[in-house]
Amino acid sequence: MNVQVRRWLISYAVAAVIFAAVDVVWIGTVANNQYESQIGDLLAPSVNLAGAVAFYLVYVVGIVHYGIRPSHRNATMRERVTGAALFGFFTYATWALTALAVLKDFPVVVALTDIAWGVAVCSIVTWLTATLLRRMFARAGTLK
Repeated sequence: MNVQVRRWLISYAVAAVIFAAVDVVWIGTVANNQYESQIGDLLAPSVNLAGAVAFYLVYVVGIVHYGIRPSHRNATMRERVTGAALFGFFTYATWALTALAVLKDFPVVVALTDIAWGVAVCSIVTWLTATLLRRMFARAGTLK
């Protein structure tokens, strides 16, 4: 396996663990309460595990590609976090604004909170992952 592919896969694995951990905290402390109080009648009785796993697997690809950018060794942290923030903004805004457009009485506060979370979580995951990888690979010189 070439170095670039290995670096990308390691970036994906690290970002996936960090994203899952941060998102679980968010869901447990903020999102569940807000969803139950604001859109409880829209919630399924239980989480669709296959859908959740598919989301995490696919979404982390976007964070790695647009934020962490393991193939762009010269990207600055600012460029990485900005790319991640934009990715988070556009992806979460797509969901939230579509919900506002097509779901009856969808609360604006939920839409705005979700969009803000998309920006925050992608930025945090990118910063943490890139910082960890930079330290991990500093000796090998494979990620700047």
